[in-house]
Amino acid sequence: MPPQISAVDLPGVTPSRQQRSRETTLALLTAGAELLRTRSLAELSISDLCADIGATVGAFYSRFDSKEAYFNALLALTLEDGREQLLKLPASEAAPAGDLDAQCHLLVRGTVLWMRRHKGVLRAALVRSENGSNNWTGFKDLAQALSQRAALLLRPTADGASAGRRKPTATAEERKTVAFGIQVVLGTLVNAILNDPGPLSIDDDEIAERLGACLVLLLRSAPGGGECGHLRPATEKDTF
Repeated sequence: MPPQISAVDLPGVTPSRQQRSRETTLALLTAGAELLRTRSLAELSISDLCADIGATVGAFYSRFDSKEAYFNALLALTLEDGREQLLKLPASEAAPAGDLDAQCHLLVRGTVLWMRRHKGVLRAALVRSENGSNNWTGFKDLAQALSQRAALLLRPTADGASAGRRKPTATAEERKTVAFGIQVVLGTLVNAILNDPGPLSIDDDEIAERLGACLVLLLRSAPGGGECGHLRPATEKDTF
């Protein structure tokens, strides 16, 4: 993750006004996120983390009260980046309005890229949530917000097949179809991060292409036989 210097003003992080000190805090957080890509949180050694950036263990504990506080700061940064990146998907200028295939693929690809970038922190949070720690609640909220955004972006057509006429609002069933599509996408990616069962991993670009195609098929095969709409760019009036 490439957080900004200002992003280290987080709960559990000892504040500092000195640029060099803030850069050290940022380096510790960035190094930890990278190390978690190849090891578990339990295997993440504070001494190894500090050695990775040439800092002392004392420098770590002058900024974080504990390893728990450190990981909570990593979670907060990951969630902040998720709100910044995911809740802007898909970019309105990236695909023609009403192009369901293109918009679905852009939304899925953006989600894959974000989860790939933060997969170490996400995996650690998932493992901890299985052991009783409530580290996944914030990500559930983020997933719900993404689902709501997708439902707002989808506007079913008036007659199912014609792209030029739109209903003013989606029905409850249509909203459920969109939410289920997002659930399928996120569930597949979470399983890829946590278990990596194959055949495709989170690091395979093909997973985004295949999941994008799955989302399109799900939206086109909504219960009742109607096509679940055409994506349009979000407007300032849309709220999440």
